[in-house]
Amino acid sequence: MPYIKDEGGYLNNFAREPKMYTAEPMDSSQKRNRYILFGGATVLVLGLIAVAASIS
Repeated sequence: MPYIKDEGGYLNNFAREPKMYTAEPMDSSQKRNRYILFGGATVLVLGLIAVAASIS
């Protein structure tokens, strides 16, 4: 574990940094799943707004 000791004798501990990686482009099935999830969320929010409007 990396640490540095300063002039006062205090230790400064540093967290381990995660490995960096580059994002890969989405394939067609991941894009399709994202669109389905977005569509479902939109329908859910619009439905909740409609229920709230009908109750009030």
